[in-house]
Amino acid sequence: MEASTVYPALEHIRALDPERGRRRLGIVLGSGWGGVVEALMEIEGQAAYADLPGFPVSTVAGHAGRLVWGRMAGVPVYCMQGRFHYYEGYSMQEITLPVRVFALLGVKGLLLTNAAGGIRAGMAPGQLMVIEDHLNFMGDHPLRGPNLDRFGPRFPDMTRAWDPDLRERLAKAAADAGVALQSGVYAAVSGPSFETPAEIRAFRQLGADAVGMSTVPECLVARHSGLRVAGISCITNVAAHEGGQALSHEEVAEAASKAQDHVIKLFTRALPALQQTLQD
Repeated sequence: MEASTVYPALEHIRALDPERGRRRLGIVLGSGWGGVVEALMEIEGQAAYADLPGFPVSTVAGHAGRLVWGRMAGVPVYCMQGRFHYYEGYSMQEITLPVRVFALLGVKGLLLTNAAGGIRAGMAPGQLMVIEDHLNFMGDHPLRGPNLDRFGPRFPDMTRAWDPDLRERLAKAAADAGVALQSGVYAAVSGPSFETPAEIRAFRQLGADAVGMSTVPECLVARHSGLRVAGISCITNVAAHEGGQALSHEEVAEAASKAQDHVIKLFTRALPALQQTLQD
């Protein structure tokens, strides 16, 4: 992907957003979390993905498919209300294009959210987990191909892929809000099928605490672009339902939706703290 391919969407957003350049935080909301925008955000502008040149279009239920900007919990943000997935047939470069746009708009930090299956013993639907590290089993990489030198180096360091200072801010905000927040390693797979019990046993042996089909590509591109990254998974099911029950996307979306009250409490406390960290 040439750097110039992000410019049409960039110029479109710049023309619509007079406060561009002041928003230091970008947020990506995963399946079932659209209500966070309605509860917390003063919307100053919005655009459907279909109206943003070069953006893919969300095809998965539970993803509203629009970019909104304004103030969430008082913090100036850009917020993706729904994301794109590799399993939808898009390339890694296409699904991460919004992160490049955020970087060129002046965003300094990215908060990624998702729905995930719990792997670690004791993980239960409705729990929230801050991502401390990841395992990439997606079989592709968004930085494959010619390096985009204007964004970052050929071989970006991933030692601190998930920013420890932002994680600390999230943990403190959760404690202050009375919201239980786990911490763990997120394994990313390509999907769209759910994992087999054997795969889950293997992931557990490799140190994964939760598994999902997104998020890692955005993290990789954000770090390549110099953005600081934090992530929160909503545990929506026990991965592979090791008791033998069938899994469904409807179950995942319903569990994520039920956890929104906890997410809203957490974001109310956490977003101002994240903004402060990004300005320090």
